[in-house]
Amino acid sequence: MAISKFAGKAQTVLGLMDGTELGVTLPHEHLIMEHVTANFNEPTNDDGKAMAQKPVSLEILHWLQYHRAGNRDNMNLLDEPEAIAEALLFKEAGGGTIVDVTNIGIARDPQALARVSRATGLHIIMGAGHYLATSHPADMSTRTEEAITEEIVRDITVGVDNTSIRAGLIGEIGCSWPLLDNEKKAMRAAARAQQRTGAPLNIHPGRKVNVAVLEILEILQDAGADLTRTVMSHIDIRVRDHSSRCQVAKTGVYLEYDCFGWSGPPPVILYQDPEVDVPSDTQRIREIRQLIDEGYLNQILISHDICHKNQRARYGGAGYDHIPKFVIPLMRMKGLTDEQINTITVENPKRLLCFI
Repeated sequence: MAISKFAGKAQTVLGLMDGTELGVTLPHEHLIMEHVTANFNEPTNDDGKAMAQKPVSLEILHWLQYHRAGNRDNMNLLDEPEAIAEALLFKEAGGGTIVDVTNIGIARDPQALARVSRATGLHIIMGAGHYLATSHPADMSTRTEEAITEEIVRDITVGVDNTSIRAGLIGEIGCSWPLLDNEKKAMRAAARAQQRTGAPLNIHPGRKVNVAVLEILEILQDAGADLTRTVMSHIDIRVRDHSSRCQVAKTGVYLEYDCFGWSGPPPVILYQDPEVDVPSDTQRIREIRQLIDEGYLNQILISHDICHKNQRARYGGAGYDHIPKFVIPLMRMKGLTDEQINTITVENPKRLLCFI
């Protein structure tokens, strides 16, 4: 059951606000984050081991294209002034809101996010719940589902880590492949917290094309999640054929294309599933048009999922302004109308992020 004072409002790190104020929204990003423990993929050869310890610089950018999770510094986004400067690019390109889906175990920092919000004038929405098992607390196996649910509810209704700064979204809830027992427990708890708060829910599916997403949907349905207020992240690298995307869309979930700005060969860490493909932005737009033709316009979200330094503009990446500056014009060129673009970038996030 939703909590009345939250209903119809979006919750940012600076407080509740009317959804009409959100504007162009990036629904899946990371501004402050550190995920070495969760995701570091240590190289096995001598050259790779040396590269893994180097600071991100022009010297190693070519290597990072294939090993983005194989360099420790690349997975460290804790520089607050850098986060402010990079986020300002989005603000200057007409952006209004960034959803930082960083949650427990990967250096979520509510006070830093509040400072970034004040410095940039952007609305920032913070995540809750648990990421992958590799980042879970040491006692996760002994924690009950109810205790995890209460933790999420408290982060949303009271505040995170004894601050008064509250989360406005549950997620991104981490799922490996195959799913681990603690991840299933954390996901069920997230679904229960969604029921109790009316908050939106975001899921990070495991690296098994199509199959991982479908298994997660079954678990969420059994746990009583509201799938019409649930986001399935990474559709562009997890569900790689149109019929499967339609199968997912029929459940009512939002399909999030959140890897815009990333194309070309997949990094080594994704090779474990030979069916994984990384589409170009043009391919992403083509697939989105197919979904629109099927009647799923109101379930589409787009973002960048910037979680590595080499995705940021100062390191040669696409940056947080890639969608407003380059993707939206490309969408127009590919035949999307301004109304459809506004639905995807403004109206769909607004509907999702306002509590019910």
